[in-house]
Amino acid sequence: MAPTERPTPSGPIAPDLRIVESRVYRGGNIWSYEPAIHLVVDLGVLEDYPSDTIDGFTDRLLELLPALENHGCSRGVKGGFIERLREGTWLGHVAEHVALQLQQEAGHDLRRGKTRGVKGQPGRYNVIYGYQDEGVGLAAGQLAVRLVNDLVAPAEDFDFEAELESFLRRAERTAFGPSTLAILEEAISRDIPYIRLNSASFVQLGQGVHAQRIRATMTSKTSALAVDIAGDKDLTAKLLGSAGLPVPKQDVVRTEAGAVQVAREIGHPVVVKPLDGNHGRGVGLNLMDDDAVRAAFALAKAESRGGYVVVESFITGRDYRCLIVGGRMQAIAERVPAHVIGDGEHTIEELVAITNSDPRRGVGHEKVLTKIKVDEAAIERVRDQGFELDSVPDKGIMVKLALTGNMSTGGISIDRTFDAHPDNVEIAEEAARLVGLDVAGIDFIAPDIASPVRETGGAICEVNAAPGFRMHTHPTIGEPQFIAKPVVDLLFPPGAPSRVPIVAVTGTNGKTTTSRMIAHIMKGVGRKVGMTSTDGIVIDERLVVKADASGPKSARMVLQNPRVDFAVMEVARGGILREGLGYDRNDVAVVTNVAADHLGMRGIDTVEQLADVKAVIVEAVPRNGVAVLNADDPLVRRMRRRCSGDIVWFSIAAPGSRVRELIDDHCRRGGRAIVLEPTDRGDMIVIRHGRRSMQLAWTHLLPATLGGTAMFNVANAMAAAGAAFALGTGLHEIRQGLRTFSTSYYLSPGRMNLVDVHNVEVIVDYCHNAPGMRVLGDFVERYAAHKARSAELGKMSRIGMIATAGDRRDDDMRELGAIAADHFDVLVVREDARLRGRKSGETSGLIAEGARARMAEGGARCRQVEIVLDETAAVRHVMARANPGDLVVLCVDSHAAVMSELEAMTQQAQPGTHTTRDGVGDPDLDPNALSERARQEGDDAAADLGEPKPAEA
Repeated sequence: MAPTERPTPSGPIAPDLRIVESRVYRGGNIWSYEPAIHLVVDLGVLEDYPSDTIDGFTDRLLELLPALENHGCSRGVKGGFIERLREGTWLGHVAEHVALQLQQEAGHDLRRGKTRGVKGQPGRYNVIYGYQDEGVGLAAGQLAVRLVNDLVAPAEDFDFEAELESFLRRAERTAFGPSTLAILEEAISRDIPYIRLNSASFVQLGQGVHAQRIRATMTSKTSALAVDIAGDKDLTAKLLGSAGLPVPKQDVVRTEAGAVQVAREIGHPVVVKPLDGNHGRGVGLNLMDDDAVRAAFALAKAESRGGYVVVESFITGRDYRCLIVGGRMQAIAERVPAHVIGDGEHTIEELVAITNSDPRRGVGHEKVLTKIKVDEAAIERVRDQGFELDSVPDKGIMVKLALTGNMSTGGISIDRTFDAHPDNVEIAEEAARLVGLDVAGIDFIAPDIASPVRETGGAICEVNAAPGFRMHTHPTIGEPQFIAKPVVDLLFPPGAPSRVPIVAVTGTNGKTTTSRMIAHIMKGVGRKVGMTSTDGIVIDERLVVKADASGPKSARMVLQNPRVDFAVMEVARGGILREGLGYDRNDVAVVTNVAADHLGMRGIDTVEQLADVKAVIVEAVPRNGVAVLNADDPLVRRMRRRCSGDIVWFSIAAPGSRVRELIDDHCRRGGRAIVLEPTDRGDMIVIRHGRRSMQLAWTHLLPATLGGTAMFNVANAMAAAGAAFALGTGLHEIRQGLRTFSTSYYLSPGRMNLVDVHNVEVIVDYCHNAPGMRVLGDFVERYAAHKARSAELGKMSRIGMIATAGDRRDDDMRELGAIAADHFDVLVVREDARLRGRKSGETSGLIAEGARARMAEGGARCRQVEIVLDETAAVRHVMARANPGDLVVLCVDSHAAVMSELEAMTQQAQPGTHTTRDGVGDPDLDPNALSERARQEGDDAAADLGEPKPAEA
């Protein structure tokens, strides 16, 4: 029923709009190309009451947030959202717009949002909206829900004005300051990515080897020695004075008596300030006598971290801040202390309130000006001028409420960039060079910056490291100066790169092996590769984190590493749904396949929905990027419509098939593809580009394919070749990379590792779902056919150890067992250490049930199904049953522990010898160490996935 058809409530409504779930997407996601907040809200009884049925709802909302008038909503015109409110819209949609507007109140210009119903759950809605700071974004959503409930039925304990003030203060604490934000906006305009490194203003610009860091206006190129010099006002003055620059007379003291004595020697009036202070705190100006010096000394010492206080001669004049970047003057602002101008009608207190009502003034740094705060220091300053707060100053009389012209205390700024005399500019630039700062704020006191200070009198009173930009970017009077540009120029000169190439790999099966192949190829051409995978984070072939690292947090860790100049990201479904991609875009997206796995989790119930999730990396491909897609998978083929860049197909389909016809048409139009060409000598991988065909390699000569029998690794090799070719890698380098990549434990741990244990062929793999078992079973058939002749008595038995994760559906587990029953003579079913919500024995029981049901149907190869829950015990049981010449396939959870066990078995028979095909005797396979390491792997994986750790036995 449409909103306009809903009945008007006859009595009071009990509002129960609530947030059921909240997520923060830090990159591209299934809802948006940009970072977003995702709230799942439950309207409760309000599902029956859209906005037009609640008396006065829209008017009260506009009274509190009048800027909602500017929201266009789906109408696309100003006022469109208000039209929707009056026509009737559900309150989840209202919460979305309120959350956006609250962030705009905090100075975050955000307009992206959408609200969609949760499928199959009436009254629940997905509310998605953009954010600039995730803490502020989440707080905005929470306050929006509370406000909507209060507008429906006012609550006694809810004061929106107070809540808004608290929200704005929180935003001011956690959001970027105006200086940092100015630099970030300039970086974003140049397509330079950034990563926030803490909750304050510590930010990385660029990625990997190209990264530079800033903290406010301090940069990676700022000298620590220069910062120390600028922080020591006495040393700075002596350094500048020795170079002939104008500085006031001064000395440093630690006692009140010392301050009085120095003031007498210098001559009143004087200035007293902390040696290592900032923002004008603890500064006493124009002190005319000993008593004033004593009072100012106490304030200055309280603000000094080291207890040292500077006493210097008071220079009469105006306060100017000169901003020097890279040794060149970029902006000059005249700073005027917080003040009010009398009108002969209002008291000083009333004038402050009128001044603070200026929409440009806000709390802290949330707006271009800060509200004037009337504290004890301000009252004292008013009294020094002969007034009280209730005094009515004459028209035109300026009443100062602060000594210094800092913006953070309510002061204003006047742009004087183009008024400065060249001599003064030269003095400021020389001061910055002497101190050694790349970004410096030079504080001048002079009668007029337009006249030479050496002639008119004036001096440099301070040199500041990390100077604020707000007075220059948002002057109260005058033109704003775009001073972030020269700062970014210092870090990234024109033409300098800021990004590393990113290859993202996803798919139901094969993504880990494909990622490793791509990393191996690029390592061969001299790249320092950072790779994430389900096994951990690898930086330049060194495993630095051992955990399931296929999520967005791991991706950011790679991009923060200063050695990385090429990134390969294995992207899992869970990470996309949980936090998005973790970066803004990938140069190449590789999708291996999409099959029914992980269904029934996080709202993904169909394989088509799963394909939509995996297509996020395809949507993250820019116009100059490439998507490498499996043409044999219809769900992957459809993703081509979501790609802004080019498509490179890969396919193992035979010539003449419908898939090959699609590829032929693609190549006739100049496209690229990786195909398999059958010949009398075997299958050849061929790269096609337009009308050209280039032979790459025979499949049976690639070690990872085990003689061409592992067709899934043939497809993985083709996908890796497609990604490398798309990035401009030469044919020889791609060929060499594939020819030297094997499934040995050290290049591809846990993926098709072939080990010989007393003439028993043992394959260790990670297969854990029905689609994977289907292709693994096909490999077993091919491989066993080649090995049958060497079996004892001419007969080769196949023994499989299988399992799956407990978060799969019951039917998926049964299907896994049924498929395995078609390919193995004996099945041993184990369980993972992490049961993921299942009872012990439940998962293995369902798999065994599926295998036995397939055996009962007839035609299955399997003759016996056994359950051994512990993985190590299951490995021992399987190996005890195997005879020389048999084929054993171990589908493992902790590959390190399993390989350790196999190593121990070999060493028991032939101590001190090396009989396996895969590095037997290596100290990395110590059984005791690896069993503990395997346990740690499970804990680390649980943490990365946001899941609980397994309970201790």
